[in-house]
Amino acid sequence: MKTMSKLMTATAVIAMTAASAASAKELKYAHFQAADLSSPKHAAALAFEACVEGKTSGSIDVQIFPASQLGGGSEIMEGLQLGTVQMAAIHDGPISAVYKPFSVLAMPYLFDDQAMAWSVMDGEFGDALAEDMLAQTGIRNFGVADNGVRNFTNNVKPVAEPADMEGLKMRVMTAPVWVTLVESLGASATPVPWPELPGALQQGVVDGQENGVTNIVNASLYQHQKYVSLDGHVFSWHAYLMSDMFFESLIDDEKKAVEQCVEISKTIHRGMTAAQDANATAILSEKGMEVVPVSPEQKAKFRAAAQPAVREYIVSEIGEEWPDRLDAAVEAYKAQ
Repeated sequence: MKTMSKLMTATAVIAMTAASAASAKELKYAHFQAADLSSPKHAAALAFEACVEGKTSGSIDVQIFPASQLGGGSEIMEGLQLGTVQMAAIHDGPISAVYKPFSVLAMPYLFDDQAMAWSVMDGEFGDALAEDMLAQTGIRNFGVADNGVRNFTNNVKPVAEPADMEGLKMRVMTAPVWVTLVESLGASATPVPWPELPGALQQGVVDGQENGVTNIVNASLYQHQKYVSLDGHVFSWHAYLMSDMFFESLIDDEKKAVEQCVEISKTIHRGMTAAQDANATAILSEKGMEVVPVSPEQKAKFRAAAQPAVREYIVSEIGEEWPDRLDAAVEAYKAQ
């Protein structure tokens, strides 16, 4: 009888577990980095998965799709709006194509360091941008992390100030704002899609490019580039986004778990990329690159050359409101 009772209890537990799994809410989580713990996005995604499934006792089933398995940026943004993709950590270009005000974050030489950037983006400005994005797109923005600050690399000469950019052919992302940035500094800009970049560098189609330490290392760009200039012109922004249709389908405890776990994920993501930026000289020197430091005085020259032209372009696309609000948030931080 005891054996029979134990069997019945075990059967009941299995049945309950199966029923719970069957009723779990599926959360497809997309990002583009490799399924590797050295990739900040993937490390953060795994932490989110463990956190959410633990806090909800499995009522949300997180399924991670790394390395662009669910498509490129435009496909993911469409999936978030349609609700076929529930969550993504995605970079600024595809976001700006759907929600134009996000392009204000392409303003170069704006933040002195991570502390300033996170204070602005975690404060009133970032909250207002997220609220407007939700209203316009149906996509909920839980906040931003980054893929590091972007630096110029090239295979021709050391670049320490804008005059050194003259004559260089630089790869940029396929968006006009990046063309404006590079050309304002005296170089020529050639848009090249990310998958084609290593080949373009190897074949000499372009002399250089701009990316953060994470991408320079993960994509082995150092194999085709001799010099890296630590000018830190802009953060490579990545936002933690969720389909609002999915978020609103959750019960209150599940919503709370998602919000708490995103905060943990962002902290991991930010910490990993900040560590790479702080150790950029050691990391890239070890890869054989010649690291060119950029002093505050030289960075001021870059800012004076690039910021007015890029701001003018951004204003022509989205108006004055968001650039003015971002400027005000930066000034408020500096006045503390």
